[in-house]
Amino acid sequence: VGTFIGMIAALQAGIALATVGQQDQIGTFVALGLAREMAPFITAIILAATVGSAYAAELGTMAVSEELEALEVMSIDPLRLLVLPRLVALLVMCPVLTIVCNIVGVLGGGFVAQAQYHVSFDLYMELALEALRATGTWIPLPKDIFAGLFKAYVFGAIVAVISCSCGLRTHGGALGVGNATRR
Repeated sequence: VGTFIGMIAALQAGIALATVGQQDQIGTFVALGLAREMAPFITAIILAATVGSAYAAELGTMAVSEELEALEVMSIDPLRLLVLPRLVALLVMCPVLTIVCNIVGVLGGGFVAQAQYHVSFDLYMELALEALRATGTWIPLPKDIFAGLFKAYVFGAIVAVISCSCGLRTHGGALGVGNATRR
């Protein structure tokens, strides 16, 4: 999905930039657009659809089969045992997958820039990397990359909390598990 987003971004930026003869700048637009907004958003959407629904289904199944109550009877906190590891996993993996999405998206955009607008891949990559080099004043990371990774971190937390919450509040048997997963 990241590759296709990069390809679409390059195609759309190329159309606009070609009208003013600046199609060489496609790399700048693709890299900044992916790093700031698109890669964290797309990654979170995919994680919500796959991992979030799995979290809700797993916890929902445990809730309707009274496994959560059994843990509480044994003085084991279900939040610490079941939710916290899932939350930490998404807090770590959402930014990591966002970095992967950025990389494959920029590469996909480079393919389109070269094939459709005859921009050399070397020039495309040089401009894309140059656009991402501007560092912030308080952080050593480039500010656009940091902003995207921070968004990914927040999105990962939101996906984990909402999906685990839906799973833990499940009731009503198999139908309830399906409803929790859909929610």
